[in-house]
Amino acid sequence: MQNPILWIHGEALGPSNPALQAHPDRPAVFVFDTELLAGRSPTTGDPAAPAAQPVSLKRIGFLYECLLELPVSLRKGDVATEVLAFARAHGADGIVTSAGTDPRVAAICAALEQELPVQVLEPRPFVALEDRVDLGRFSRYWRRAEREVWADWSPQQ
Repeated sequence: MQNPILWIHGEALGPSNPALQAHPDRPAVFVFDTELLAGRSPTTGDPAAPAAQPVSLKRIGFLYECLLELPVSLRKGDVATEVLAFARAHGADGIVTSAGTDPRVAAICAALEQELPVQVLEPRPFVALEDRVDLGRFSRYWRRAEREVWADWSPQQ
């Protein structure tokens, strides 16, 4: 790819996003997914999971505050449609994004690949944990990760 655009999604909202780091000079877009915001789209991909809930205003505010610190354009609608429109507007020959744990990220990448090549970059892990982590609740993850995060830290540093 010589002229890609960057698709920034909700699982890598920070300056350490691998797509932003690999291509800091390329245009980037984040799309507020209307189906997800309205609670009409499950995020787990598990058909037995309870019905999805609309995204809270508090969560939307958090996403927006994170995005204010990134060099991204904001859009709202169907993610694949909006990312492809952004790519066409910038004459892009591909899309670069970061990997995510949400099955929706992989599904959206598959839809994007119907029209443009997609490069998915792996983010650097916040902390390396040996065993599989239950990502269903942040508190479960943090109970395991916290020990590793603070292991080498002391107040004098």
